[in-house]
Amino acid sequence: MFSLREFEALARERLDPAHYDYFAGGAGDEVTLRANEAAFGRLALLPRVLRGAEKRQLDVTLLGRRASMPVLVAPTAFHRLAHPEGERATARAVAAAETIMIVSMASTVAIEDVAAAAPEATLWFQLYIQPDMAFTESIVRRAEAAGCRALVVTVDSSARGRRERELRHGFDDLPDGMCCENLRDGDAGVRPIVMSPSISWEHVHRLRQITALPIVLKGILHPEDARTAILHGAAAVMVSNHGGRQLDTTPATIEMLPEIAAAVCGAVPVLLDGGVRRGTDVLKALALGADAVAVGRPVIWGLAADGERGAGRVLELLRAEIEQALTLCGCASVHDLDPGMVRRPC
Repeated sequence: MFSLREFEALARERLDPAHYDYFAGGAGDEVTLRANEAAFGRLALLPRVLRGAEKRQLDVTLLGRRASMPVLVAPTAFHRLAHPEGERATARAVAAAETIMIVSMASTVAIEDVAAAAPEATLWFQLYIQPDMAFTESIVRRAEAAGCRALVVTVDSSARGRRERELRHGFDDLPDGMCCENLRDGDAGVRPIVMSPSISWEHVHRLRQITALPIVLKGILHPEDARTAILHGAAAVMVSNHGGRQLDTTPATIEMLPEIAAAVCGAVPVLLDGGVRRGTDVLKALALGADAVAVGRPVIWGLAADGERGAGRVLELLRAEIEQALTLCGCASVHDLDPGMVRRPC
């Protein structure tokens, strides 16, 4: 495999069609899903020359933890649909790549078992705040006990997006023997994830009171929400439209990144997900104000293609592409990138 897109083609062959469409699909007419990738293609890199340096520096520090490159693994649900080892295999690949995995609340492997499978991995935990704050707190305590270093709170899900690919397949439940392990509630069994329109900034404030973990707010698209997030104690914000899976026709994340970076003004790290498929995409995001990016679907395609090795290969490809693109842009470090190195369409 020589590109992330080749992994998707192989994954499509190997996955049950319903499961492929679950991972690949978006909401509505999938306008936003397509826009996330297309928007990167409309941006051009403007390289500098004759600025030679022997080595490239790719590593970054996020919330006090080093990552060997500015690429995180975004939270994606149900990894065991892609490979029997599921999130365990993904975590081991992430540990080998020395980067950060954001483990989904809808993981098909319990957070404790993910951590045990890859004790050297840096794990963050993705959380949907539940209206039942006592249950929410119990999940947070499990993430803390498992050694997670941050909470990534998804804030763009007051309701579930209408995903027509899933509706056509009738995909509304996991196969027998598989469940969202982080939602076990003692004798009560496995709870469903509740996406509630009642969730508000007050819930973020309450979450801040029950944990000392840094809180990252994921799903920020409006600059005013980025400013409000900082006022409510967010340690970082993630520019995200949920991979086009929630509200269709929202802007591509890379299009909103410069405004959000300006609104944040360096107060907290800015992360981005949505549409990153090449090392050149990573450079464009960093130049326009992101501190790092997160990739979701490509890691799933690698996992489906070849388990831990496939997921690891996806991360290796991105690393190699970032290093090559940095060299050709005349940059010794990812920190040398600036907005002047990206040209937007007229």
